[in-house]
Amino acid sequence: MATFRLVVLASGNGTNLQAILDQIHDREGIRVVGVVSDKPNAAALKRAERNSIDTAVFSSEDYVDREERDDAMADWIGSKDIDLIVLAGYMQLLSAPFVQRFRNRVVNIHPALLPAFPGLDAIGQALEAGVETTGVTVHFVDEGVDTGPTIVQREWRCRPGATGASWRRRSTQSSTSSIRRRSA
Repeated sequence: MATFRLVVLASGNGTNLQAILDQIHDREGIRVVGVVSDKPNAAALKRAERNSIDTAVFSSEDYVDREERDDAMADWIGSKDIDLIVLAGYMQLLSAPFVQRFRNRVVNIHPALLPAFPGLDAIGQALEAGVETTGVTVHFVDEGVDTGPTIVQREWRCRPGATGASWRRRSTQSSTSSIRRRSA
């Protein structure tokens, strides 16, 4: 069986990355072969290093503009012979040339039921709106902001007194099973 190869992009703590590592990495022919961040001190990088996964940092301060950064990042990712790029808490917009180079091979884990609450702080937006149901969307990335075709959504009823932290945990758990199905 051929190995299905993933690169994960993450900007922060890497909780979605950890869920991917715990639930699908090195299982059923799926392997995370690289982790990229825009933040040199991102905890996601340390999680990857503990699992002997190659890492790279592409900080916007090191490049003239987003396209130059994304071009360098695309070359690094391209050298990994990947099947899928997973945006797991990656808090940067990707340039159109990057998206076009990896068309239909970039997916985003978004902590809301798109098209509701696109963009930053979707959980905060949903909490402020007082919705009765929420969930997570895994979708293909296109040139827009959270506008690409939906792969799968998981919905759940909001519990009274729910917090952003409890919603994030539930989003993480729901999204990794969706990535496993995409690789099958």
